[in-house]
Amino acid sequence: MNEHYLRNVIEAALLAAGRPVPPAELIQLFDENARPSSEQLRAAIDALAAEYGARGIELKETASGVRIQVRRELAAEVSRLWPERPVRYSRALLETLALIAYRQPITRGEIEAVRGVAVNPNIVRTLLERSWVRVVGHREVPGRPELLGTTREFLDYFGLRSLDELPPLSELKAVGDINLQLALSAAAPAVAEPEAPPTAIAEPPGEEEEGEEGGELSAEGGDSHELVAAPRDGAD
Repeated sequence: MNEHYLRNVIEAALLAAGRPVPPAELIQLFDENARPSSEQLRAAIDALAAEYGARGIELKETASGVRIQVRRELAAEVSRLWPERPVRYSRALLETLALIAYRQPITRGEIEAVRGVAVNPNIVRTLLERSWVRVVGHREVPGRPELLGTTREFLDYFGLRSLDELPPLSELKAVGDINLQLALSAAAPAVAEPEAPPTAIAEPPGEEEEGEEGGELSAEGGDSHELVAAPRDGAD
């Protein structure tokens, strides 16, 4: 198969999809008698990624597949295409999400024991509605509390292929002022499949912790580097 044609089809498909596309789905784009092998597809993806090396967009592999997105270092400039105020997340929400990601499966009571404060129901609801977190089971103790774990959408949103690519806690502190007293564990089980795509959720109100107002992070810095080159219906 012509390598230039193969790369063009992959590029066009990723731009049109506006979402991560798994390699198996990319192969199905070609006629049955002219489909590339897995090795040929992998070589074409690597070649296309190399072509983007000095450009404003890049190929990014996540848990769900391959996508084209804006480079992180250009996120601030590109985000000005959307003048509305970006979604902001409180430090409490980010700490809760970090605990779930690094210590999953984990119950709300265990999150509260580590953070030292009650978990605001709005925070967990936002994480569930955003499809970053889901209930993966129940702890076999009185009351059978829900066990929370991350989803494939969580990996896709943060540009990760697996939980093994989660950054060290020192980097999280530098970005979001995450409390290092969380004592997070590096061990984590496989990520469960998501049930629905994420939707735009506003910051949950009612977090009753002192000092939270100064600990917010804007989606402008974290979300914008995940922007794909083609718009999606209902994009954030």
